[in-house]
Amino acid sequence: MIKIKKVLIANRGVPAVRVMNTCRDKRIKTVAIYSTPDRLAYHVFLADESIHIGEAPPLVSYLNMEKIIETALKTGCDAIHPGWGFLAENPDFAEMVESAGLIWVGPPPKVIRLVGDKIKAKKIAQRVNVPIIPGTFKVKSVKDILQWMKEEEITFPIMIKAAAGGGGKGMVKVDSEEELPVALEKAKNEAKKAFGDERVLVEKYIERGRHIEVQICGDKEGNIVHLYERECTIQRRNQKILEEAPSPSISESLRQEICYSALRLMRELEYYSVGTVEFLLDPKTKNYYFLEVNTRLQVEHGITELITGIDIVGLMFDIAEGKTI
Repeated sequence: MIKIKKVLIANRGVPAVRVMNTCRDKRIKTVAIYSTPDRLAYHVFLADESIHIGEAPPLVSYLNMEKIIETALKTGCDAIHPGWGFLAENPDFAEMVESAGLIWVGPPPKVIRLVGDKIKAKKIAQRVNVPIIPGTFKVKSVKDILQWMKEEEITFPIMIKAAAGGGGKGMVKVDSEEELPVALEKAKNEAKKAFGDERVLVEKYIERGRHIEVQICGDKEGNIVHLYERECTIQRRNQKILEEAPSPSISESLRQEICYSALRLMRELEYYSVGTVEFLLDPKTKNYYFLEVNTRLQVEHGITELITGIDIVGLMFDIAEGKTI
């Protein structure tokens, strides 16, 4: 079993401080990185060691993968923890970390790459009988969308979504056929700008959908458990405002069904570390649908920690060291 003695935290601010708090409890030494404007930031002073990584633009500082790995090796780190945001869901970075002989405190790079593509993720969900929203993945033109709607007897509104990425970028609701040409171009352009990938998918829009996400933890031996769900329906511009746990929108039997669907999917992926499986619940029918997998520590993990008493960041380190859960 590996023992992590020193970790570089490839992040700043709140994510970096959160990871450092757990490292202090586990007696793991920490190395912070900082850009020039962040030289007086709290995470810089909280760490055991702090290294200047570059100037203000993230591309030359917090997104500079080669420089971050070089810094980890120079400071004698065993591992890199990405926090959330920046490089947390970048499979290239995760592979580079492991290739450098460092421990990646996160899920397998191949899984990050796989589920980063919403179309591939939804196809895997279908394979293990996890329900997905009625939709089409073959979208090249307005004609394709109208043909799908006719064949499947789908009515407006519909939702166009970017196939890559997340965070509400590249998502456009369409209420009528007249809006389709402009909406499709808008979604493609946003997706291209945000993720470098203009592919989109189209789904039936679920009116007043409830957003349910299941916290998952898995080890490298194949053991996977859930830490129940959170609800983050209250959002503005597709960004979460309020998080609740447990969800007030579901019964105990539906809770078990959703959580076990999340486990079934993550077992199929051979997932380890922590992650979140997101679902959309139709409040009218009580049907739920798989949305995506977040292959990182989420901002909202603290809500689950409050209701379970479990240090989720601590679990990430335990799993990275090869411990079973």
